[in-house]
Amino acid sequence: MHIPLSDTVDIEVLTFADAMISTNDAYDKSRWLYVPDFYSEYRYILGTRGDKPLICIGVNPSTAAPDNLDNTLKSVERIAHANGYDSFIMFNVYAQRATNPDDMEQDCNVLLHKENMKAFDYILGLSEKPSVWAAWGNIIEKRRYLPDCVRSMIALGTKHRAKWYSAGKISKKGHPHHPLYLKKDTPLDPFDVAAYIEVISGQ
Repeated sequence: MHIPLSDTVDIEVLTFADAMISTNDAYDKSRWLYVPDFYSEYRYILGTRGDKPLICIGVNPSTAAPDNLDNTLKSVERIAHANGYDSFIMFNVYAQRATNPDDMEQDCNVLLHKENMKAFDYILGLSEKPSVWAAWGNIIEKRRYLPDCVRSMIALGTKHRAKWYSAGKISKKGHPHHPLYLKKDTPLDPFDVAAYIEVISGQ
């Protein structure tokens, strides 16, 4: 479990550029992309390196780290490989660590969101035609600022000509399925982000 020690405005948050400076030799950097490269109250990126990554987007990070994936990320990795990708990158709508989304801070830390979007811009740029798996589930309703974060991500995706996907059944409220409890060979389906903006605008 990870319970936030404080709101992120009360701690030092590294910019994405500074967080990309790696000094940790405790994991294989040729295999893992981990930003920042130490366990903290926030995480921008966790994934494996490859030529054809699948970018999966959850709501917020939990305890996972290189060589210590949680069940959600194990599912993400299996589904990425089953759909023909050689690697995965786990990203999140909001970067604050909290195993239970109910523990997320009530107000958006504008700096953290800004740097998180720089991280998203970076990983989108790793592929000529990035594949993005929307996988945040109904948890997106936990905080009022989360839909606005998603809108920022969709705009960046459009800039990079990203193809959006979902996996599993869309919820009754119109949200994409969370990765946990999906079969390991679950196929990816096209996800209409333009229509989804209408869904989150009505909530």
